[in-house]
Amino acid sequence: MARVGDQTGGRVFLFLRSDDFARDHAAMAARGVRFIEAPRDESYGQVAVFEDLYGNRWDLVGPTPAR
Repeated sequence: MARVGDQTGGRVFLFLRSDDFARDHAAMAARGVRFIEAPRDESYGQVAVFEDLYGNRWDLVGPTPAR
């Protein structure tokens, strides 16, 4: 039981792909999802780490916005 939510030692191992990162990030935050960090840009798109109810870490991943 001590390892529930920490099976990976605090590392992300789950991914949620979004077609509209800003929309989904805002909606999740408004519903109380706990984001561990602010969104950041990577070569593959935008990403932000969040935790589920059990402490598992997920990446919310979406396309880079058009500039």
